[in-house]
Amino acid sequence: MTESVRERMIDGAVRLLARQGLQGTSFAEVLQATGTPRGSIYHHFPGGKDQLVAAAVDAAGENTLHELAGLTGARPDVVTEHFLGRWRELLVQSDTTAGCAVLAVTVATRSDEMLARAADVFRSWRGRLAELLAEGGHPAPEAFAATLVAAGEGAVVLSRAERSLEPFEAVAAFLLAEARDATGPRR
Repeated sequence: MTESVRERMIDGAVRLLARQGLQGTSFAEVLQATGTPRGSIYHHFPGGKDQLVAAAVDAAGENTLHELAGLTGARPDVVTEHFLGRWRELLVQSDTTAGCAVLAVTVATRSDEMLARAADVFRSWRGRLAELLAEGGHPAPEAFAATLVAAGEGAVVLSRAERSLEPFEAVAAFLLAEARDATGPRR
């Protein structure tokens, strides 16, 4: 099945938000990055840029949840590695120039509606991670899920600022050790 024009525009917006932030992402850049016709803008997003950004935030949230599928019953260190691996891959593929589209919107928006949407995404990640961690036997799944999201996001920011994977890898190693220690020796 081919991707629709609307889906291409949303995916393009996610990529641009991750690299350029909210202010650096315009309709013109989304059109250029996705090769979609100018008439597509208000046909698919009559509410303007806010509607496109909201759809991109939702898509970024769903993409991460989709990446967590299939981890039911996995050990906490496997869940942790999988979640962090997604961000590592983004940093490597972008040569540390891209981060989280949801975080980019969170730090730049003045819209209470957009902040609420971003908060919903972060809550959904924390909730799903907590479920997986609990299933895997972590003794404090909610706290570790929040730590995993916050530390992972912070590690991405540090790596982007320093243009180096080193801060991310240091945080990832610490979180993996914590996940392993929380559940005892490997079975």
